[in-house]
Amino acid sequence: METRQALLDDYMMGDLKLKNRMVMAPMTRSRADNPGNSATDLMAEYYAQRASAGLIISEGSQISKRAVGYINTPGIYSDEQVEAWKKVTRAVHARGGKMFIQLWHVGRMSHPDFHDGELPLSASAMNPESQSYTPQGFKDTVTAKAMTVEEIKETIKDYGRAAKNALVAGFDGVEVHASNGYLLHQFFSRTSNVRTDDYGGSIENRAKILFEVMDEVKRHVPENRIGVRLNPSLHGVFGMTLDGESIPTFDHIVKRLNNYKLAYLHLSEPFTDVTDVPGAEPNIAVHYRPMYKGTLMINTGFDRETGNKVIEDGLADLVAFGKPFISNPDLVERFEAKAETAPWNEKTFYTTGPEGYTDYPVLGRS
Repeated sequence: METRQALLDDYMMGDLKLKNRMVMAPMTRSRADNPGNSATDLMAEYYAQRASAGLIISEGSQISKRAVGYINTPGIYSDEQVEAWKKVTRAVHARGGKMFIQLWHVGRMSHPDFHDGELPLSASAMNPESQSYTPQGFKDTVTAKAMTVEEIKETIKDYGRAAKNALVAGFDGVEVHASNGYLLHQFFSRTSNVRTDDYGGSIENRAKILFEVMDEVKRHVPENRIGVRLNPSLHGVFGMTLDGESIPTFDHIVKRLNNYKLAYLHLSEPFTDVTDVPGAEPNIAVHYRPMYKGTLMINTGFDRETGNKVIEDGLADLVAFGKPFISNPDLVERFEAKAETAPWNEKTFYTTGPEGYTDYPVLGRS
């Protein structure tokens, strides 16, 4: 008897019916290689190829010029960018897909080259001791400028404007990127936030910016079309270090997110082995499933077998797949057929053009 695959079941995410529980995760692909950092026809083809996913979450898209930290990443702050994204959303919808855009501000993970020589902004004047991918290649990061309260308030408004633009561009919803060591995450962590005002110090203060962003975004987008992404056990990436308050901070955030009727909460399992790291939580879905009452999406390192199991075990409602969707535009169909998946080519992750982007094989076609 054929065994049912939980990943292939449909799912009601708020008022949106998803045709399966497989989500294409947000992944930087650096194909917006034009002066306006606008989406392109090639990007429309790429996302449309993957429209059999229950939901597509776009690559991170900067909410303002100050939010940029990587070359050739698209934005959602200019009229030109909004018009360009319409090509993408139309192409995905024409194939029966659903698509959210990820709203992104990299904070200190940037370089003065992107900001006319001005320092990147962050919670505090600290250097992540990492590298930024600039038009001249990789360059060492610098000590960021600690944001003034005025700059924080303006950035919160930028999130709202970007969210409003996203609906005009035809997206079904937005994901607030509060993860992976970028701006909002930089506020959460004691190791990157040493402020002494209302945005620093206590757990409540360090989390404050996220809820102000949420309240601004929901002025423009219904709550059930807003997702939030978090990475509670990120360690040793982009200068982020876990400490004794890291997990309690995310516990506070997740519990407060229950006050919103969100589309989903998108959590990442640890990117690195944190088994012996003090203050880490190595099993994110296990830890947060009882705590979060809404739709839970889980990410990082899942395949067909483990993806089905995490849903069957009741630990998640949706599973986001990253690299497998890069090299398998028909990942859903491959899982359905229990077919082998094609390998990805890391050398083409952040290059320009169709190679390693829109030229991966589809089952039954060479």
